[in-house]
Amino acid sequence: MPLIKATAIVLRSRKWGDADRIVTFYSKEKGKIGGVARGARRPKSRFGAALEPFSLCRLNLFEKAGDSLLRVSQVDLVRSSQKLRESLSLIDSAARMVNVVAAITPDGDPDRLLFDTLEQGLASLHESEDPAFTALLFQIRLLGVTGFRPQTDHCAACGKAHFVGEPQFSPLAGGLVCLSCAAHQRVRCIALSRGSLSFLQQAIRLDPAIVTRLRASGQVRGEVEAAIEGYVTVVAGKRLPSANFLSITVSS
Repeated sequence: MPLIKATAIVLRSRKWGDADRIVTFYSKEKGKIGGVARGARRPKSRFGAALEPFSLCRLNLFEKAGDSLLRVSQVDLVRSSQKLRESLSLIDSAARMVNVVAAITPDGDPDRLLFDTLEQGLASLHESEDPAFTALLFQIRLLGVTGFRPQTDHCAACGKAHFVGEPQFSPLAGGLVCLSCAAHQRVRCIALSRGSLSFLQQAIRLDPAIVTRLRASGQVRGEVEAAIEGYVTVVAGKRLPSANFLSITVSS
């Protein structure tokens, strides 16, 4: 059985059998992968807390011919997820990050920029005063990294460059649409104020090191959140699951 070494972030974990866990990772070297951690649920498991969702770790895995799941043999914890499990707001925001990655990435297709984006996004939550807003900025950046950058310069349906009236964001079209095209969308469009459109354009274009300086509240934040939530749902093909799906408990 070939040995695979990888640096990975735990996306989710679920019980398997009496004492095992099936864990989904996003790794720098192999992309999204799944593995079985034998005995991970035993009180004195050698894996400890390294397989908790949001953890950054180094893995040794074995690949078995004909088996889609790898065998997790060793895990070294690089960055603990304990801080991100100390409150429901942090859990919800971290869960949103890993759920988006899990939903829109294929198995076994590595993307180092995507990995770095996820690692930086989770790390930024450790210092965030507004975890939900940090998760929103992460989703906008991730959509661009994965080829789903929202179109904000012209109509995503007909290509028209000039808009009349209030901008309309179409989740199905993947960006702004003119009023004529908005009337023919199967999913309701979200009206964006000029302030919301300006914020979204800045969030898309600014360097990751600067984008965290952006702020939004009230109408602007509500509109952008609705637009990105709708678009992520379309890209993922489903509404993303809650944090409970990740097998997480709040730290006491």
